[in-house]
Amino acid sequence: MRKLIQKVAGALCLAVVAVQSLALYTQAVLPDHYYVAAGETLTINSTLPITTESSGDSLPVEAYSTAGNSYNVDLKLPYGVEIKQVQVQVVDRSMVVPGGTPFGIKMFTEGVIVVGMSDIPCGGESRNPAKEAGVKVGDIITAMDGHAVQTNEDVGAVVTASGGKPVSIEFQRSGQELSCSMTPVKSDDGSYRAGIWVRDSSAGIGTLTYYNPSSDVFAGLGHAICDVDTGNIMPLHSGEIVDVSITGVHKGESGAPGELRGSFTGSRTGELLINSQVGIFGTGGQPSAGAEPVPLALRYEVVEGPATIRCTLDDSGPKEYAINIEKVSIGENNPTKNMVIRVVDSELLAKTGGIVQGMSGSPILQNGKLVGAVTHVFVNDPTRGYGIFAENMEKMSSSVERGRE
Repeated sequence: MRKLIQKVAGALCLAVVAVQSLALYTQAVLPDHYYVAAGETLTINSTLPITTESSGDSLPVEAYSTAGNSYNVDLKLPYGVEIKQVQVQVVDRSMVVPGGTPFGIKMFTEGVIVVGMSDIPCGGESRNPAKEAGVKVGDIITAMDGHAVQTNEDVGAVVTASGGKPVSIEFQRSGQELSCSMTPVKSDDGSYRAGIWVRDSSAGIGTLTYYNPSSDVFAGLGHAICDVDTGNIMPLHSGEIVDVSITGVHKGESGAPGELRGSFTGSRTGELLINSQVGIFGTGGQPSAGAEPVPLALRYEVVEGPATIRCTLDDSGPKEYAINIEKVSIGENNPTKNMVIRVVDSELLAKTGGIVQGMSGSPILQNGKLVGAVTHVFVNDPTRGYGIFAENMEKMSSSVERGRE
């Protein structure tokens, strides 16, 4: 009997430790702040049985229907095991027009990005002035000799005019402002060189996620435009989106992502104002007439199960295709990989093999709401990929509106 009691006590101790460990893990991955649409209450969609309970210092229930208010709730596991207290902010429901239309992106960087380095042959030896000065691939050069640089030509002109005298360089690295002095060398061909390759612009094709008719703001891609060589987010100086005509589709296969092929028509449709981790944003970009606004879902409303994505594969315009949301992430460690989705629509699979490049930003719709956008494809399984919560994009979209106030 004594041994039995000891075994039961040991099992209970292990169970308590397991529950406490689960509570600590959940505490770490769950956000501390949530948005809830006016008139609704917070629910946590998770494989874990997480419940919410009003805190003693919260507002009365009537406040839940008033945008601008906030209150606290306690998140708990079964048997009253507390995870943590979170803040809930009540917001008005945004109504947006789903996109699904392709657009061309033209952007110029704020400064120039160092994308490569090469040694300069000079007098029987090889030198690299930029490397010797401490410049690295991925740095963003913003000024040289006290003058702002925006183009490759700006950099070349300063180096040429130096005549071999030291040139001051101001640059950014991982968000930090740095400076150095570089002395260009005279190459064997008689010209002065710095030993760097720089990039000042980018162009490509993406998909519009949504347009907000009340603010004239668009959102697209669901991820940043990054430099192809360094992988860093390109700092935006100016840019625009233009009409695109889809000319074909290269079907995706395992290990070889496909892509939408298209050509710019030259007709400007919007101004690009933000290039961020959660997408690109700007003004204009209104979808074709006839599209009706739908509610923009908050993260707590996204559930595993059937959904659709809206995208354009030819000149017939956007169309919805069936998918399944296989997983919804309850954490916020990665703001662009909040869902795992699988394409199940036979027509889309036949045409593209699943998710292809150029479909980034394709809106994901579920239960009559815009819940997110396609962001990435699984390289070894083009039928599956990641999606971002629409809520994450809307937070950044709102900054465009605030910037114009």
